[in-house]
Amino acid sequence: MKTEQNKLKTLWQLFVATFLLSAFTFGGGFVIVSLMKKKFVEELGWLEEDEMLDITAIAQSSPGPIPINASVILGYRMCGIVGSLVAILGTALPPMIIISVISVFYTQFRTNRIIATALQVMRAGVAAVICDVVINLAQKVVQTRRALYILLMAAAFVGKVILGLDAMVVILCCLVVGLIDLAYEQKCKTRKELS
Repeated sequence: MKTEQNKLKTLWQLFVATFLLSAFTFGGGFVIVSLMKKKFVEELGWLEEDEMLDITAIAQSSPGPIPINASVILGYRMCGIVGSLVAILGTALPPMIIISVISVFYTQFRTNRIIATALQVMRAGVAAVICDVVINLAQKVVQTRRALYILLMAAAFVGKVILGLDAMVVILCCLVVGLIDLAYEQKCKTRKELS
């Protein structure tokens, strides 16, 4: 009985947290992932920072919206399949409600100078949050002190920003390099165990 109440409490907290994060986050997936980290790692203590970075990496490289992908993994981590469904519902409801309201009043929103100005101001805030996410992720890569990861990060930046490669190409190249590195590490580990 006690564990059932704890699970219900966790599910409710999960729903409320994802609902509020989704309702008050403007600017897309990178922004909400940063706020999820603050909520679930720092405030609630449900995840370690490394786990949240793993969730972020998986959510970004999987097809679909980043917030939904992150919610699926986070919800499953907390309460299995039911947790995933609750987290998806909490994340998906606010945009559905907001976009439905906006679509009804689209013409009025489009021509209203106050709303247009508010949206422009929010873009500046979104840019700042995305910069914060980039800096945090880059710091984590540098903290690994692995030359391969740091070079890979720099190469991905050059490939995307300077050479204009498609983001999916960059992600797939990083995945291939990561798999090769993992295979090499496993091979070295096996050799050490055999000798």
